[in-house]
Amino acid sequence: AMVAVALASDAVFVEDLDESFKENRKDDIWLVDFYAPWCGHCKKLEPVWNEVGIEMKNMGSPVKVGKMDATSFSSIASEFGVRGYPTIKLLKGDLAYNYRGPRTKDDIIEFANRVAGPLIRPLPSQHMFEHVQKRHRVLFVYVGGESPLKEKYIEVASELIVYTYFFSASEDVLPEYVTLPELPAVVVFKDGTYFVYDEYEDGDLSSWINRERFQGYLNVDGFTLYELGDTGKLVAIAVIDDKNSSVEHTRLKSIIQEVARDYRDHFHRDFQFGHMDGNDYINSLLMDDLTIPTIVVLNTSNQQYFLPDRHIENTEDMVQFINDILDGTAEAQGGDGVLQRIKRIIYDAKSTVVSVFKSSPLLGCFLFGLPLGVISIMCYGICTADTDGGVDEHEGAKKENSDRELTDEGSEEEQEEEKNGKYTELSDGDLKQKDLLEKKKD
Repeated sequence: AMVAVALASDAVFVEDLDESFKENRKDDIWLVDFYAPWCGHCKKLEPVWNEVGIEMKNMGSPVKVGKMDATSFSSIASEFGVRGYPTIKLLKGDLAYNYRGPRTKDDIIEFANRVAGPLIRPLPSQHMFEHVQKRHRVLFVYVGGESPLKEKYIEVASELIVYTYFFSASEDVLPEYVTLPELPAVVVFKDGTYFVYDEYEDGDLSSWINRERFQGYLNVDGFTLYELGDTGKLVAIAVIDDKNSSVEHTRLKSIIQEVARDYRDHFHRDFQFGHMDGNDYINSLLMDDLTIPTIVVLNTSNQQYFLPDRHIENTEDMVQFINDILDGTAEAQGGDGVLQRIKRIIYDAKSTVVSVFKSSPLLGCFLFGLPLGVISIMCYGICTADTDGGVDEHEGAKKENSDRELTDEGSEEEQEEEKNGKYTELSDGDLKQKDLLEKKKD
């Protein structure tokens, strides 16, 4: 037992990769985390990544798990198209598949097993079909032999394998309730039923699969909403409190579910339906405070949204609201214009300040109080310097004027002496005149 523990402690479940990885990786399948040492999200992923390495090793997976410091080996990271941290990629031959799902152990392992396996997985029997259908909420199946449609199916699978599984089967493997108008065909099984791809009605196969890879009704969160942006659909959401069992909360959720189920043929090409627990995320998205429960329709392509102009009482009201959006009579709010972008900057800045002060008041005071204090001191110094300079200049001018007065007029003593001097000169003149007069008399 002690030897087993020692071996387990020395085992390497996640390999640190360097520049030699580029040359040695071609014969293996690698699941790699490209990280940066200073990245907070990378540090948060690290324990999860270690669990992924342990689990993949224990299950005997052919996928090797590694991590690479993308800042130290930036040339290799750039070659694989790494643009942010952390970036998770599965490298299989000459192909690199990006992982875009939640950063949990189970989701990452599911992604690795799906992409590392066969691109198209055959279903040889009805028993196997039933087993796979129980495991997957959405199931894509190609039915038929070799054809141009199968070639297109394989091409789409190589692109979208990061999101979902792709299977193939013969017609006799399918359940008896399935009726296909012709072969070959591509069928999706979901929501307790099935839908057949029609090139004329559904357009490009890749776009159709991308739209249909979600169930008709979803529990929507931030990540799901981000993924739904790729479908080009509007997203109709009942924003409720899952913990609140009041009639109004359950009623709005039921209305959305009924529309998703009963009006699929009318709206499924343009709308995705679901509910969201709480309004925090939706408030940050709309930059508004929505009172729950409520219904909102989001256009993720241009950040517009629609709110009903009347109370939604039943399914008919919801259908009318959707039709108003489709025919352009419903008022769109938000968008991605210049004013909305400015509003977004202000809103994000305000939210950041508030969140910092809520989480750590002392840190908030330091981060925002210190710069404000420095700026205040600088402004005070500038204003004080200007005021003192003005006083000194004024005093200097007064002193200069005073000096000029003293220089021009002289001191009081000099003025007195000058007066005495003038008096003396005048007295001598008078004396001389007097002497001349006296001489004339003689």
